[in-house]
Amino acid sequence: MTMRSFTASIIVAALSLGTPALVQAQGASSQPGAEQPSTQSSTVIRSIQVVDVKELQPAVREKVDELVANTSEKDIQSLRQSIDATPQAASVLKAKGLSSAQVVAINIADGVLTMFTKTA
Repeated sequence: MTMRSFTASIIVAALSLGTPALVQAQGASSQPGAEQPSTQSSTVIRSIQVVDVKELQPAVREKVDELVANTSEKDIQSLRQSIDATPQAASVLKAKGLSSAQVVAINIADGVLTMFTKTA
């Protein structure tokens, strides 16, 4: 799967997870039209980062937990399959001793894919 295809797949998953609200909750600037997949389909992922939900401020962590609670298992599985199908994303997780099974949400902003993980 090419990175462009991955981007389209992950954006759909991101929108279904409600990550634009997460972007605002973190105080990051979101792109105008962030809720329109056609606008973001040309997004190029330049870097990938992994953030453990435990590292977030309590208010942001609560919002992430709420998003996860309101996301269907099917959407989470689709997100994880997209991550597994993308060598760059999977290798970043592996380098941190993690797997896609621990990813609970993602965010794409300014070319940066952020994967939020939750460990037991």
